[in-house]
Amino acid sequence: MNAAELTISQLKEAYRSGDLSPADALRSIADAIDEKDGDIGGYLEYDLDLALSMAEKADIKLPLGGIPIAIKDLINVKGQNCGCASKILTGNYNSPYDATVISNLRAAGAIPFGRTNMDEFAMGSSNENSGIKKCRNPHDTDRIPGGSSGGSAAVVAANTAIASLGSDTGGSIRQPASHCGVVGLKPTYGRVSRYGLVAFASSLDQIGPMTKTVEDAALLMNALAGPDIRDSTCLDEPVPDYTKAIGQDIKGLKIGLPKEYFAKGIDPEVEKKVRAAVQKLEALGAETVEISLPNTEHAVATYYIIATAEASANLSRFDGVRYGHRADIGDAVSDDEAALITHYKKTRAEGFGPEVKRRILLGTYVLSSGYYDAYYLRAQKVRTLIREDFTKAYEKVDLIASPVSPTPAFKIGEKSSDPLAMYLADIYTISANLAGICGISVPCGTVSEQGKDLPVGLQFLGKPLGEFDLLKAAHAYEAG
Repeated sequence: MNAAELTISQLKEAYRSGDLSPADALRSIADAIDEKDGDIGGYLEYDLDLALSMAEKADIKLPLGGIPIAIKDLINVKGQNCGCASKILTGNYNSPYDATVISNLRAAGAIPFGRTNMDEFAMGSSNENSGIKKCRNPHDTDRIPGGSSGGSAAVVAANTAIASLGSDTGGSIRQPASHCGVVGLKPTYGRVSRYGLVAFASSLDQIGPMTKTVEDAALLMNALAGPDIRDSTCLDEPVPDYTKAIGQDIKGLKIGLPKEYFAKGIDPEVEKKVRAAVQKLEALGAETVEISLPNTEHAVATYYIIATAEASANLSRFDGVRYGHRADIGDAVSDDEAALITHYKKTRAEGFGPEVKRRILLGTYVLSSGYYDAYYLRAQKVRTLIREDFTKAYEKVDLIASPVSPTPAFKIGEKSSDPLAMYLADIYTISANLAGICGISVPCGTVSEQGKDLPVGLQFLGKPLGEFDLLKAAHAYEAG
């Protein structure tokens, strides 16, 4: 039995039956990493000895007892490097504490194992912006795995992880899940604590699970979700048992199809797969209704103003003074004030990659005097309109279904010289973050390009705190 190929549910059963132990599972995963990850680049590092020491104490009677979970490289795990795939932090910062989600996983019995590759500081849609190394799609290593949680999706798809954690600021869980053919769930804003998540855009970021099945996503959500006094934006709401959504009937469920998400620009083969998935939902008893989200056309511009503005503020803390990379400026500057400015400039120039610098510059510009009202304030008003679009839609439907991405995974380098084309690829995912609602990507087939079968994802978008219905519909589709 190859433990690395199992789901969480299957591994739990193997533990109960005595066929495998947590140590067996970890060694199997480590062997798979050694065999495959050189071509994929999904992991930045892992510590097998540390994980084995935790496996010795694992209580397999706990909900996630002895289950290894890979962790995106911007979630703090005590004693481990938290580098955000950036030169400014990698090798220069070891976390002194656990993020709340890590504490929750440990309480459920899970073993954090491995740091996964990502776009630097979660800024990107392809994982080409990693400051450490490229990550590739396991289905075609000439293609991107998606981003920013590309590593977290790739390791699950490649069976070098049982499951992983990612983060989603504008689609960074759902889009790589779609491109790699795994399940990726972005919870409602505030459903999962952000304490210990290195911030990109604080009003948009959310941590969520990336798994091989919908049932596994439900199991992880049971551990991740819940209030946290250390995160003032975390919702103090009861957490249902999400696993009870698994296997429920969707007869009579009303699913909205936004006409703006099936318009010009979508790859015809991707649309065909998503339409076929919709027909399958109808055959399972769901009712589909065409709806409109009229402010979709403004979503990309709105997102890239708000997200970059928040990034500019959040990344100002990385200056080489308290932690992280510190540039050597020598003795060339004698004046203290000039030396400090030189230190800041050189440290940030050496430590940040081009996409991070681009977003800091954009964010600083839209927040600057004379431009704040014209850009940032206006974007916040449009964000309210986008949220109202969803509120009105959910008066008519229970869920919304759509593509995750307009195309399958593209070739590495194909869009890296055209940032605008890269940004526009997020058109179907970013509105959910602006509105604060939940969303999930579930595999819905493949399309063939140049002899390779490339996964396509079906997206469900749910009401605030609507993860239960989201999982119910996603599992019904997956099982049906």
